[in-house]
Amino acid sequence: MREALVLAQQACRAGEVPVGALLVLNGAVLASAHNQCDAQHDPTAHAELLCLRAGCAALGGWQALREATLYVTLEPCAMCAGALLQARVGTVVWGAPNELLGADGSWVSLLSSGEGARPHAFSPRVTVRRGVLAEESAGLMRAFFRARRAEGTRPIRAAAT
Repeated sequence: MREALVLAQQACRAGEVPVGALLVLNGAVLASAHNQCDAQHDPTAHAELLCLRAGCAALGGWQALREATLYVTLEPCAMCAGALLQARVGTVVWGAPNELLGADGSWVSLLSSGEGARPHAFSPRVTVRRGVLAEESAGLMRAFFRARRAEGTRPIRAAAT
């Protein structure tokens, strides 16, 4: 997760929302990325999706991802959680909760299989670890949006404040 935080700091320096992600398989980093929505002019260029794409390219497919772990500094949004489930990633480890858009219980529960929830058809046993280095991740997010507001740049609603 510390490596994901370094990637989130890179995103911050690039003017992107500071989210970093790593995809790890058998102790080896398959892929790493940070948010690049502004740089790529693509609202789907979230760290998690970029990581999944690069990891699948490195593996020559996605079938081995059941044994992989994705580390990400912010609770995944619904788009990213859906992609992680579709890709059948075995474990998701996230840092700070995303109160506005989080899809592991903060806003909706796609990753969680809490009471009464029906597990995802392709990923019924996804393991989720929450709040790993949460304060560091949340602090980076707060600092980023505080600076954005102070600069008077385009209005963005903070994902975690």
